[in-house]
Amino acid sequence: MTSPENPTIDRDVVIIGAGPSGLTAARELKKAGLSVAVVEARDRVGGRTWSNTVDGAWLEIGGQWVSPDQTALIGLLGDLGLETYSRYRDGDSVYIAPDGTRTRYTGEMFPVDADTEAEMNKLIDTLDSLAATMDPARPWEHPQARELDIISFHHWLRAQSGNEEACNNIGLFIAGGMLTKPAHAFSALQAVLMAASAGSFSNLVDDNFILDKRVIGGMQGVSLAMASELGGDVFLNSPARTVRWEKNDGGYLATVIADGVTVSAKRVVMAVPPNLYSRVSFDPPLPRRQHQMHQHQSLGFVIKVHAVYETPFWREDGLSGTGFSASSLVQEVYDNTNHDDPRGTLVGFVSDEKADYAFTLTAEQRRKEITAALAEFLGDEAAEPVAYYESDWGSEEWTRGAYASSYDLGGLHRYSADQLTPVGPIHWSCSDLAAEGYQHVDGAVRMGQDTAAKLIAELA
Repeated sequence: MTSPENPTIDRDVVIIGAGPSGLTAARELKKAGLSVAVVEARDRVGGRTWSNTVDGAWLEIGGQWVSPDQTALIGLLGDLGLETYSRYRDGDSVYIAPDGTRTRYTGEMFPVDADTEAEMNKLIDTLDSLAATMDPARPWEHPQARELDIISFHHWLRAQSGNEEACNNIGLFIAGGMLTKPAHAFSALQAVLMAASAGSFSNLVDDNFILDKRVIGGMQGVSLAMASELGGDVFLNSPARTVRWEKNDGGYLATVIADGVTVSAKRVVMAVPPNLYSRVSFDPPLPRRQHQMHQHQSLGFVIKVHAVYETPFWREDGLSGTGFSASSLVQEVYDNTNHDDPRGTLVGFVSDEKADYAFTLTAEQRRKEITAALAEFLGDEAAEPVAYYESDWGSEEWTRGAYASSYDLGGLHRYSADQLTPVGPIHWSCSDLAAEGYQHVDGAVRMGQDTAAKLIAELA
């Protein structure tokens, strides 16, 4: 039953989620002459990309970086007329060793002793070799898929090397840096997929590659521009509650009931992370395989810390603003100063179990400990920002984690072959399910494009 407050509209395709993947799919479908509706639970578009002004400081609260291999995203930026700028990285980086020793250095390799460096290089080479033999679109077909999926990344690293500092440093790039889960919580196969999706593990180690550029005006601008093109086909404040479907004259008839609007369509695209699928009621229920699979996918947990200063003072000291430490509360820090902004901004990341610890503290104590950690990298001035903000996506109602979902131990080889299998008219599209660009905006764009291409072929 409908009412003037909840009208029914007819479309070829209804997309649930107005993040980069859902909006890309909608844009491609509309270009092909198909009608679309995008229903979004939030009061904004952009999903896990979001920019906002906090205490007078403009911040990129969500995903933000563009790397050279992210050709789908780079192409879309060109189409939308959005420009990029390079992350500041002139000067020395800082490494804090497990014993607290602070060392300035240049180049990609951390300033560690000869044995640790040799072991780190050995682990990098091994992971590069494993990633080179994986098709990121078919990780379950890797020659060692089951073997690598039934051992945690933590224990796999230590089976390869007895050097604890080397294991923790290499683990940092995947665990804290990407999946934002402890290395004991996901498999070595999941780590290899993360590397393969970026082209190699070496690419993940190279912060100058993986964190190359930012979008002028913010990454959310990608979604804002696409939503502007779509106009009245985007419905905000409209969480999808129910998806019903039935076979109809050799095709499908689907109905998506959302707050404020009901959409009748031939196809449905679920463009939200897998942990949110259960927020929607499906009639008929999803198959057993889907129910089981979704219970083995979960998002990680990270606090993205923004600290703003009157000037980027670290540059005067010959520092790039980049710092790493597997043993620090803040495991990574970068110069995140905005385009043409005279003020300086640092971004730091507190991941997995360290984020668990941080949220046992009061807000005041948490700020004190986090800014003290920034000061260990870049000097005492870092402890006194003029603006400070913590992006806590774990508490965000329509996300509940960051950066994206991954499988638990053993889940990747067991389920991933079916993660994109349509259920009747329902298709799945998000960065969490991407091959190339997995967990990145580039992966979201690729998934949106691929999903749209499949639907165009079916509905043309």
